[in-house]
Amino acid sequence: MSMTELDWFKSSYSGSEGDNCVEVAIRAQAVHIRDSKDTERTPLTVSPEAWAAFIAHI
Repeated sequence: MSMTELDWFKSSYSGSEGDNCVEVAIRAQAVHIRDSKDTERTPLTVSPEAWAAFIAHI
């Protein structure tokens, strides 16, 4: 699967200016995280369990 086929979304807390945003694409087997200003860079990919632990921590 290419990264362009993923459904990326930003937090509802992100501003409309589009700067300093993190985008996330969630799949059953992995969570992909990228910088919205640099969408060509390979995203960070973590397991759904690691993502859930991160979200619970913050």
